[in-house]
Amino acid sequence: MTGQNNVALPAGKAAQTIQGQERSPAGGIQVKPLSKVDTGETVRFVRVDAGRGLNSRLAAMGFVPNTAITVVSNNHPGPFVIIVKDAKMMLGRGVAHKIMVK
Repeated sequence: MTGQNNVALPAGKAAQTIQGQERSPAGGIQVKPLSKVDTGETVRFVRVDAGRGLNSRLAAMGFVPNTAITVVSNNHPGPFVIIVKDAKMMLGRGVAHKIMVK
């Protein structure tokens, strides 16, 4: 298929990426960047694809595995607004793209 790239997972398993979404070998969508989530959707936090500094900062803000994240606003242009653990916050789009959700 066109538009597919193979990505290495930490466990050494192969996954396919289609439009920014990882797919398991069985074909079910596993994770995608938070920046791709539509306004009004609620998703679950999986991981951050970034360094120690950003990982620590986001953990302090409540981004821990399996936490619910509701996207309040994902309009272009404009802020990326979310709710995590009853706290409303704004994120830069670059940071939102590094947060992987399911």
